[in-house]
Amino acid sequence: MKFGNASKSKYLILIAHIGAILTATAWGTSFLSTKVLMETGGFTPVEVFIYRFMAAYLILLIFTFKKIRSNSWRDELTFILCGICSGSLYFITENYALKLTTTGNVSLLASLSPIFTTILVAVMYRQKIQPGVIIGSIVAFFGAGCIIFSHGESLEIRPAGDLLALMAALSWAVYTMAIKRVLPLYSGFFVTRKLFFYGVISAIPLLFLQSEPLHLGLLVDFAEPKYLMNFLFLVLLCSLFAYVIWNEVMRILGPVTANNYLYFQPIVTMVAAYFLLGENIYALGYLGCVLIIGGLIYSDKCPEGFKFIKRN
Repeated sequence: MKFGNASKSKYLILIAHIGAILTATAWGTSFLSTKVLMETGGFTPVEVFIYRFMAAYLILLIFTFKKIRSNSWRDELTFILCGICSGSLYFITENYALKLTTTGNVSLLASLSPIFTTILVAVMYRQKIQPGVIIGSIVAFFGAGCIIFSHGESLEIRPAGDLLALMAALSWAVYTMAIKRVLPLYSGFFVTRKLFFYGVISAIPLLFLQSEPLHLGLLVDFAEPKYLMNFLFLVLLCSLFAYVIWNEVMRILGPVTANNYLYFQPIVTMVAAYFLLGENIYALGYLGCVLIIGGLIYSDKCPEGFKFIKRN
């Protein structure tokens, strides 16, 4: 049976939605492995980021070594910006924000990224965003807040940490906006490899500035395999798999619709904590799930009005 263009398009969009959910699932559970490395193994936030993305970069390089440079310096500068914003700046500001403010503050403020994305895309590309997309995003944001604060944690004002968390959310939104131009020009593997490279390069100076000793030895300590197993989970699933799929999702669904799936992460985190850490799920958490899923469904019914066009 042959499928027409319309059927292929619907099928591709469905696959993209599934990919967005799988990516959000991987990122939503990544905190468990990060927690093991940082709290049990003593890895610093900079170490976790550099080791994780350097390993992912080297694996990608094996499969994409035939093309090293992009087509132009303009594209290369775009990859530098996106690598910093989606890599070193995002992860390091978020991780250090956790030391200066509450976990609830960081989680909630980082959840503003889809809203920032909507605003930036509308302003920079002069695209009209459908009201339904905005409403769905706001509803999902409140749902994320319900889950984040379902354990009774209160919202506190701690300027230094809160500003870092906002910077993390904004940096991800900038990456989402900037990558829009180059996604149709390169394969997802090439784009992801470039992001990893510039993210790692920009973070290496911070590694040498930290006073803590390096913990690379723990990754080859076979007497304690939990560090290597958690590290491999972060590298293979949360980095390689997730970023390649995510860039393809943004190519197909567009930046606003794709980023709204980031609201799915608190649900995954809550469920993972329930099964793996024994944390309870409260009524406010269930309400948050309903709001997030409802907001995503409502937003999806109101397409943002532009998509990426993939070149052959």
